[in-house]
Amino acid sequence: MDVAIDKAITVGGSNVEIGEALAERARAALWELASRYFGRITSGSVHFGRDGLDFRCSVQMHCGGVPMMSAEARHRDPHVALAVAVDKLGKQLGRAKRSLRDDKGGADRKGPPEAAG
Repeated sequence: MDVAIDKAITVGGSNVEIGEALAERARAALWELASRYFGRITSGSVHFGRDGLDFRCSVQMHCGGVPMMSAEARHRDPHVALAVAVDKLGKQLGRAKRSLRDDKGGADRKGPPEAAG
C-alpha cells in the first residue's frame, strides 16, 4: 500500500486484535470511497472495538472542503461491520457532494422551469 495512504488513514482497535488483512481492507475501502466522491482524502480513521459479542466499527473521514463525516456499525464479523460502516459513510459523502453541486445552481441545474408570474 502507498505510504501516503498509510499516513492519511489510521486503523486501530481497543481490546481487539486487528490483523494486517483487515487493516489493509479498511485503508483500501476508505481510499476507494474518497476517490469516488472527492478525488482525495485529507484524513481518515477506522476503529474497532467489542460491544458484547459483536464487533463495533467506527469510521471517520475528512475529504476536501466537506466537514468530518463519521459512521458506525455493529456485527459479529468485523469485516461485515467495516463494510456496513463504509456503506453508511458513502451515503453521507454522496449527499454532501450532491449538496455542494446543488448549491452552485446555474444553467446545469435540472428540474422544472420556474413559472413566470
